[in-house]
Amino acid sequence: MLSINNIITEIARNFNMRMRKKKHGAERISACSEYFIPEGTEINDFPIELEIGCGKGSFISGMSKRYPEKKFIAMERVSDVILLAAERIKSEEINNVKFIIGDARNLKEYFPAASVERLYLNFSDPWPKKGYAKRRLTHRGFLELYKEILVPNGEIVFKTDNIGLFEFSLEEFTAAGFKLRELTYDLHNSEYNDNNIVTEYEKNFSEKGFKINRVVAYL
Repeated sequence: MLSINNIITEIARNFNMRMRKKKHGAERISACSEYFIPEGTEINDFPIELEIGCGKGSFISGMSKRYPEKKFIAMERVSDVILLAAERIKSEEINNVKFIIGDARNLKEYFPAASVERLYLNFSDPWPKKGYAKRRLTHRGFLELYKEILVPNGEIVFKTDNIGLFEFSLEEFTAAGFKLRELTYDLHNSEYNDNNIVTEYEKNFSEKGFKINRVVAYL
């Protein structure tokens, strides 16, 4: 079991490796150390719900407050972004969220088989160039990885404003053996909007007139 000092050291090391521009970033992230899972730590308190690419934390904050009985983990590879999410969760005194600074390719380093109940992909990078398709978080390579950590009846909830990425993702979900439900090309004017928690990105782009696409892919 790592001591709190070892956890702080590990988080600071990872932050310094990935940090971009936040002033006093390492100190600030260390101040939120109780919310971070150090690199290489396998999760053993599950089932959990996982968001990959948490941004500044509005979605994971909203979910954790709506469902206080559930456990949530948010993963983000950009340290200066996840710092803001962690500071938000700490300021709101939320106790059912943890964070991972890391890449989705390394999910199995943290999550054993059948440990994730639901996985959220909110406005993932579309990687629009054809040669970058394998980098998309809904590419079948990632989907096969998600299948290993999802529970047998696990779900992926996917939202994007990018119609090209959405159509690509629908094909990938089907090719990877997922079934689809609650599919909409205009979430905010659909029957599924009542329970929707809006992300920072979603609010910005919907206010500019962009329609939000959403689907639930399940095993």
